[in-house]
Amino acid sequence: MDRRTRARVGTAAAGAVLALAALQGSSSGAQTVADVSSPATVCEGTQPEGSLAGLGSPEDTALQRTLNHVDKIAHRRYSDIFTGLEVDEEGSSAEIYRMPSASFDAAVCGTAEKGVTVRLHDTDINEADITALADRISEDMSRWDGTFQLREVGQDGRGHVLVGVDDPETAEPILRAAFGERNAKYIRVEYAPQAELL
Repeated sequence: MDRRTRARVGTAAAGAVLALAALQGSSSGAQTVADVSSPATVCEGTQPEGSLAGLGSPEDTALQRTLNHVDKIAHRRYSDIFTGLEVDEEGSSAEIYRMPSASFDAAVCGTAEKGVTVRLHDTDINEADITALADRISEDMSRWDGTFQLREVGQDGRGHVLVGVDDPETAEPILRAAFGERNAKYIRVEYAPQAELL
């Protein structure tokens, strides 16, 4: 079984990938086969191992160095098209979600190191817009008290905002209506247990 990490790129600490806490699914917010896109582009790294050595620490793997490169270009030159990513460290692969861009694909695929598989998926929203939507949803956590409890908000790396609540069936139509038809397709409402203090 592959160990997958849902994440947004954030490799400032060498090879670190920010994993979101897993939200427990409900039937209303569960991912369907239609939600999982087939990659538009698949590439196998061709650059010699260590060719990206200047990006990160000497202990980094080929995957970590490749992700460091993706982080660098995604948040600078391609911030308007980059959406997020998922990482499979055991399989040495990354699922990258971005608005279609031949130049971004070439920049990623042309520098990926040997042993790394990159799959690029089409989206229609970038990371900045997903972050803004997540921020809007989480601005007032108590806004919905009495109707449902908003317990957590995060991003899945694929271009969705994951919203954890106590009652998904009640919350989903309310949240979709509150944030508009345009944003509704990016919102995934799922059950989340009450957080407990340790």
